[in-house]
Amino acid sequence: MFVHVGNSRLELVQGDITAQAIDAIVNAANARLAGGGGVDGAIHRAAGPDLLSETGRLYPQGCATGSAVATTAGRLTAKHVFHAVGPVWRGGGVGEPELLAGVHRCCLRLALEHDCCGIAFPAISTGVYGYPKDLAAETALGATRAFLRTTPAPLLVRFVLFDSGTFGAFARVLESLLD
Repeated sequence: MFVHVGNSRLELVQGDITAQAIDAIVNAANARLAGGGGVDGAIHRAAGPDLLSETGRLYPQGCATGSAVATTAGRLTAKHVFHAVGPVWRGGGVGEPELLAGVHRCCLRLALEHDCCGIAFPAISTGVYGYPKDLAAETALGATRAFLRTTPAPLLVRFVLFDSGTFGAFARVLESLLD
């Protein structure tokens, strides 16, 4: 499923983000950039141990929630990994939507700064961080769409969603954006 936004293409696929042949893969990281489970663990396992060494060397203080930092991609086919720290869901009243939108904008800016033609996002914060998938989809796709509308450079933005429930939530939101 895809739509064109300005000069760019925004698409949804169900699958494994580590298998994407794209310039940059976004890692749903923790603030310590210390590796973990879920998407973070899968990316670190596929990229190899150099990824954790590089994040520790370049970013010893970690990364703030709502932001992202870039590294090389180790053994992945991508050129870069953008380690994005999304918010933990606490009911929506402590800035979670702004932080989630901000982390998406930060990754898109990193893609442009690193001359990427394509970037792949997971459903940031929807795993152990507990962000409701439908709300995360609204925020992520809304922020991405707004960014792409103001960006003249063509960019492929792919949301790689691991399971059918997450894909369905994002697909419903993407369809609603077309109205």
